[in-house]
Amino acid sequence: MKNRRTFLKSSAVGLTGSTLLGAGASANGGAPAVQTALPGVAMAEPKLRFCLNTSTINGGKVPVREQVQIAAKAGYDAVELWLRDIDRHVTDGGTLSDLGKEISDLGLGVDSAIAFANWIVDDEATRNQGLEQSKRDMETLRLIGGKRIAAPPVGATKEITLDLRLAGERYRDLLEVGRMQGVVPQVELWGFSKNLSTLAEVLYVAAAANDPDACVLLDVYHMYKGGNDFTNVGLIPAQKMHCLHMNDYPAEPNREKISDADRVYPGDGIAPLDNILRTIVNGGFQGTLSLELFNRSYWEQPPQDVAKIGLEKMKAAVASALG
Repeated sequence: MKNRRTFLKSSAVGLTGSTLLGAGASANGGAPAVQTALPGVAMAEPKLRFCLNTSTINGGKVPVREQVQIAAKAGYDAVELWLRDIDRHVTDGGTLSDLGKEISDLGLGVDSAIAFANWIVDDEATRNQGLEQSKRDMETLRLIGGKRIAAPPVGATKEITLDLRLAGERYRDLLEVGRMQGVVPQVELWGFSKNLSTLAEVLYVAAAANDPDACVLLDVYHMYKGGNDFTNVGLIPAQKMHCLHMNDYPAEPNREKISDADRVYPGDGIAPLDNILRTIVNGGFQGTLSLELFNRSYWEQPPQDVAKIGLEKMKAAVASALG
């Protein structure tokens, strides 16, 4: 319990510092946090980054070089790429150095990436294979300029007996692999999973890792799917969350039946985005908002149009929350 208390204590300190004193660390450990707005006083504009998770434009069907070109043309600051698409680029004869140079030349960052290694599972042999896969994925990501990678509970989504204390130790092992590669794995909340589907579980695992690089990756849809109360996002200090997956969800289908494919643009659903964004920004968050959608109707539209509309919707949501 000591590790968990230490992590939550840092949360409390982060919230107190940013809410009462109006200062705190940014998600990238640099500039001071945004001050909490006082009655009649406008808030300072947060230094948020807008990112395109390429699932939004059906990245599996769009070559990765085209993905980054679409993001740059639409006006994003960064991309969140899928390792499968990067690997396909190499298999098809491309190089990581050329891809990294193109991303840099386009003025984009690689603020996060999506991969699916079995780092958390109980079976030791499978877990070791997962750590080796993570090492390869992180090395690939580093070579194109990436700094962070998602670490969801792959392989443990149906395990009802997963020991969260052990999961914390396994996350620490993954963080150590990341340090060797210069990439930080972000323990990710998956709402449909039997494990790490709630903020409480994700916070516990991050705390149990007892590691200074431990951090969390949240997603508006997944928090809803997992039955989370959005008021508790304020428990996360800014320096422990670098990215937030941005999306929205409709009133129907209901929570039990809703799926990834039902996600909609920010502002087009019923998610309390004003409250979520206001809470994390008031807590000092100045990280990356990454648009992650899997809506089949969007996939039928021109990818460039979807990327442009998505960025406009994200910026509108931020303006509504903080304006």
